[in-house]
Amino acid sequence: MGKTFSIISLGCPRNLVDSEVIVSEFKKKGFVFQDEAAKADTVIVNTCAFIEDAKKESIDTILKVIDAKKNGDVKRIVVAGCLPERYGKELKKELKEVDEFRGVLDFKRAGERTTSLTPRHYAYLKISEGCRNKCTYCIIPDIKGPYRSRGMESVLEEAEGLIEKGIKEIVLVGQDTSLYGIDLYKKKRLAELLRKLDKISKENWVRILYCHPANLENDVIGAIRDSRHICKYIDLPIEHISDRILKEMHRRITKKDIIRLIRFIRREIPGVALRTSFIVGFPGERDSEFQELLSFIEEIRFERLGLFRYSREEGTPAYNLKGQIRELEKERRFSQAMLLQQGVSRGINERFKGQILKTLIEEKEEDRYIARTEYDAPEVDGCVYVRGKDLKLGNFYNVRINDTYEYDLTGEVVQG
Repeated sequence: MGKTFSIISLGCPRNLVDSEVIVSEFKKKGFVFQDEAAKADTVIVNTCAFIEDAKKESIDTILKVIDAKKNGDVKRIVVAGCLPERYGKELKKELKEVDEFRGVLDFKRAGERTTSLTPRHYAYLKISEGCRNKCTYCIIPDIKGPYRSRGMESVLEEAEGLIEKGIKEIVLVGQDTSLYGIDLYKKKRLAELLRKLDKISKENWVRILYCHPANLENDVIGAIRDSRHICKYIDLPIEHISDRILKEMHRRITKKDIIRLIRFIRREIPGVALRTSFIVGFPGERDSEFQELLSFIEEIRFERLGLFRYSREEGTPAYNLKGQIRELEKERRFSQAMLLQQGVSRGINERFKGQILKTLIEEKEEDRYIARTEYDAPEVDGCVYVRGKDLKLGNFYNVRINDTYEYDLTGEVVQG
């Protein structure tokens, strides 16, 4: 059997970290990594099964790799991650061409992550695994298991290694980062972790994603406020604003609490970028509740916002709720909310015109460069198109913003 391999990583940044661990483990066994799947003997597909669209993407990808195997381009197929964890028996029965199935628990973090699948200037650092929130629409606890924090020393050791390698942005991820430490130390210690990361940081950013609003404590806000290196950016998935829907989702927070939290964050961290996500079309969502959500989006004016159509997932409590909404209506609500947020985002971006922002140069595109500010997370947020000469990828540059658009900015490097 050939000893070259490649990996196709699907889903969120947390899955990408798992893919990097998988690659590291295969390398330790003597396999040689290939960037392109078409050039590899073994192809690993690390799947996602969070929502219906993710499952379809995973299956479509597996089928394409199977076609490559039938054509003689691939010798061995390994399917890993959430899909086999959830549907292992069915997949083994239907996909005979796959040589091996491995669930999410089969690849355990064993030693140092030696391979990065992200650009050389940023890296995801997983601080926890699993979830204990039991949101009624989510299958993740069944797939990933109970909440498990990674030891603080281990997190700091990996962070130091990334910084020494020249990584300019460390992005902390987990199913719920705001709960960090609750299982290991019997109390939340995210604020302490952030302070220690800020202390060991050099010329780099630290970004935190996936903070559940019901679990986020004030001292985390203080740690971000007082830091030199932690991005003034908080990812706060709210999911809805109707108290009735929040209760049906088992989000354990009320509209009043959410508004109080947002006001506190913005008061404590002037200029902070708040990112959130909402689900439209949850079972029983009344038109008045959807209108309440639209009014909230317009009033609060989130700097960054993601929208999802509700995905009915077998095995979740919400699957059996009455009032399932038609797909066409979900799409209508999704489009209406997206259009509203586009206007909000355009207005927010206009305030940056003429300002000088610190940016991280990510890639070169013809006669310009693509960069991000501390207000934009990799892959999910906007970017800055930068005019400049001989800029080094992975370096920071001050950029004067000349024009603003719905999601992106354009500017030129300011010398000196």
